[in-house]
Amino acid sequence: MSGAVRGRVALVAGLLGALAVVSLLSIAFGALSVPPGQVVRTLLGDAPDARVDDVIWSSRVPRTALGLSVGVALGLAGALLQALTRNPLADPGILGISAGAAFGVVLAAGVLGLATLTGRIWFALAGALVAGVTVYLLGRLGASGLTPVKLALAGVAVTALLSSLTSGIVLTDPDALNRYRFWAAGSLAGQNGDGLTRVLPFLALGALLALACAPALNSLALGEDVATSLGRRVGLVRAQGVVAVTLLTGGSVALIGPVVFVGLVVPHLARVLAQRAGIGPDHRWLLPISAALAPCLLLLADVAGRLVARPVEIQAGVLVAFVGGPFFVALVRRQRLTEV
Repeated sequence: MSGAVRGRVALVAGLLGALAVVSLLSIAFGALSVPPGQVVRTLLGDAPDARVDDVIWSSRVPRTALGLSVGVALGLAGALLQALTRNPLADPGILGISAGAAFGVVLAAGVLGLATLTGRIWFALAGALVAGVTVYLLGRLGASGLTPVKLALAGVAVTALLSSLTSGIVLTDPDALNRYRFWAAGSLAGQNGDGLTRVLPFLALGALLALACAPALNSLALGEDVATSLGRRVGLVRAQGVVAVTLLTGGSVALIGPVVFVGLVVPHLARVLAQRAGIGPDHRWLLPISAALAPCLLLLADVAGRLVARPVEIQAGVLVAFVGGPFFVALVRRQRLTEV
């Protein structure tokens, strides 16, 4: 077995092992901590305690499944955005896409009175799409054209505007404000399997579209002219990528609220792992690696949030922001771009 093959096998085994360990931790720890051995026995149908069995199957397993699904979606969305825009600062949260989806959800619930997740998901998708296109068009303004920092600044501006509009809606209803404050922090708590079942088709379709883009993204990384000469239809690839990001981000926000920085941090970690495994910048590997790393980050943040301030629970989105914020600042400093 060659060194390259060994590196890839080790990478796949490591990612699967990390997912298994993080999932076990997510099921084991919380207000009621359960020994890992007892968790495994319960999952295999040999529950030694009825109370533990009820907690694991009614609360912990759905919560873990939610974290895995949303994590995969956010990791793919971030990696796809960075490849499409050729911008290392791209992320659904930073580019205003998450804020657009959040505004759509609040508009549907607070103004139109749509109480069901099935009804709100369409507004989340529409808001994500409109916000993303607006940020892209704003980032292209000016003589210098589209640059990473300009795109990030446009995202910050659109996010601020949409957040203000969202706050204006929820402030008119105190009950809606209380619900929004919990949801907007990005939380896996208080969710059940029904919501995930309704949104999972959107996430699955978005994931398939994103992975299908991978070969074309390798060509696009060489430049639009080169990609076109290789037979790639660049406009079609970008349109497919936009639809994928919209489905992945809109579905995730509708489920747990806007979680920023997961899609920013994870693709950079994926590139480091791919480089060490001898894979290089191949998006056929980078996208799946991002899809595996992101749920690890999200679930670890969720587990830490349950433990660090017991009995109070800190939302996963808050802890992810503690990691992603400094990471974003470091990336901006490394760009060394003066034209904004």
